[in-house]
Amino acid sequence: MKKNRRLIQVLIFLGVLVLGGYAIGNSLFANSGGLPGKGQTPPSFALLDLDGQTHRLEDYKGKALVLNFWGTFCPGCVTETPDLEEQYKKHADKPFEIVGVNLSEDKLAIRNFIEQYGVSYTILQDDNRQIERAYGLRSYPTTFFVKPDGTIMDVFIGPMGKQDMDERITKLLAS
Repeated sequence: MKKNRRLIQVLIFLGVLVLGGYAIGNSLFANSGGLPGKGQTPPSFALLDLDGQTHRLEDYKGKALVLNFWGTFCPGCVTETPDLEEQYKKHADKPFEIVGVNLSEDKLAIRNFIEQYGVSYTILQDDNRQIERAYGLRSYPTTFFVKPDGTIMDVFIGPMGKQDMDERITKLLAS
């Protein structure tokens, strides 16, 4: 009996270990496809802005689009925000949009950030992180450059410097 008890304990332990490993692996790699890449169509979305208006990815078709996933908690996001705003104003006369998708922070924090940095481009909220998962995001900021035909021209992970941003947006506007 004592011998069987030990075997049963080992089998239960191994079962828990296998199930735990599966659960952890499944949650870490739920979007095994990773980020949508160059030439692909980004996942569609319908998100609210801070005034409760719905914005869809399809609303931006025909325009060069910079889709920036960010958070106030992210130092790199903070450093690139003034450059994004500068680019938005610089190209205001072109079929061009910058859309910032905030990653599940409350409206007060977002509004304070927008006011502090003078952000005038569209800010959307991903309250339940559904879009974050659909896009396979792992790091912030992550920026997608979407051509007017609706396909991805480039993806930049991490904070962009002025030159990186300017080069990509110039190329995007020429597409």
